[in-house]
Amino acid sequence: MVPSKSRYVIIGAGIHGLSTAWHLASELRERGLGDGSEVLVIDKTGIGAGASGVACGVIRNNYFQPAMRELMAHSVDVWESDPEAFSYHGVGYIQAAPDAMHDDVVQIHAEQQAIGYDSVLVEGVDACHDYMREMFSDWQAPGISVILHEKRGGYANNVASLRGLADKVRAAGATITTGVTVTGFRFDGDRVSAVETDAGAIECEHLVAAVGPWIRDLWAMLELPSTITVRTPEGRVVPDAPMWTYWALQEGILGVDPEEFMDNRGELPPVIHVDSDAPLHDDADGTLITDELWGIYYKPDFHFGGVQGGASPEPVGRPADTVAVDPYGTESPEFVVGEDFVRLWTSALAVCHKRFEGRRDVYRKEPSGGLGAFTPDSFPVFDTFRGNAYVIADSNHGYKMIGVGALVAQELLGEPQELLEPFRFARYERGELHPTSHSPFPWS
Repeated sequence: MVPSKSRYVIIGAGIHGLSTAWHLASELRERGLGDGSEVLVIDKTGIGAGASGVACGVIRNNYFQPAMRELMAHSVDVWESDPEAFSYHGVGYIQAAPDAMHDDVVQIHAEQQAIGYDSVLVEGVDACHDYMREMFSDWQAPGISVILHEKRGGYANNVASLRGLADKVRAAGATITTGVTVTGFRFDGDRVSAVETDAGAIECEHLVAAVGPWIRDLWAMLELPSTITVRTPEGRVVPDAPMWTYWALQEGILGVDPEEFMDNRGELPPVIHVDSDAPLHDDADGTLITDELWGIYYKPDFHFGGVQGGASPEPVGRPADTVAVDPYGTESPEFVVGEDFVRLWTSALAVCHKRFEGRRDVYRKEPSGGLGAFTPDSFPVFDTFRGNAYVIADSNHGYKMIGVGALVAQELLGEPQELLEPFRFARYERGELHPTSHSPFPWS
């Protein structure tokens, strides 16, 4: 039974919706403003049925942008607050990169030190090779000249972590109702007065849209612009920039026993991220795959039952407004992962570790990846629209940012959060975009 009224309606039972509900309900109780029952989460399918449920689960602070780095440090604190409930593995994170990215990596390390985030910097080809060989006896990636080893971070099991988060939501007194599809909104002047659903209208005082790649559709229901003007920091004006662009997330699984990818001590290694400008050749037939900068990430994962990871996403090659209303289609999300990815990722694994040579035959297609809705600068938007509609648009940085919900809860209670200020919508008009690195990944 869907209630006809709730003070706070949160759309989306993924990482952001559940985190916001948990923290908001908890804050209301602690402040004596309610018992948590004022918070309602609705989802058209179920808990973690969308992007959060197929996320690879990597949690890192490896960002070139200071604002992202500070926000992620906050989120890592939340992950570390209850590792068991969140199925969190704090194994750390390693970025291994070539000369072309040296200055970026050095800057990230320096700024991590400035905020007290524990990491180690290694410089020089020989030193980097020795550092990785001490961890993996079969390490063989060429041309790596700088390494940033974050001692915190790691990964979490996506579905298990969402179940743990949902338990916290319910324990705080909030309600999660699934199988409810949003069809529109009612407005009273410039404010949202009710959420229209296929189970009836729900009157509300505050709305939170936390729907991952479905944000384009709720954005349109809120009658917000599909194109905007973007000013660059250099003063260039880009008119009619699409607000949402869809990219296919390239992720997969090598179907080996995860025990085959332990470190030299027989323990779980850090998540590994390798960027390289060395020519990449096919592990099977030796043909050239690319002579441009490429990047992959990977980890042993007992939840996925193999070595799981991915590579840089690919644009879908069509305007965002022609992507299906359901970004995941009617099939499981792996439909966006093509053979080009399989060839690149398995070959790159073989370049990095001898143990993965000739193992493409055990690559396994599983629900992993999907589509991401990216903003004009590929970074999140956290802001209030129409007076009372709070939009969490994570631009595919989502799953790792579990702490965003804690900050949004504070803002819903009238306390602006400094960590969210750099992610306001007005930055596009003001030319206050986030800096970009030399990484092949658009989210770096």
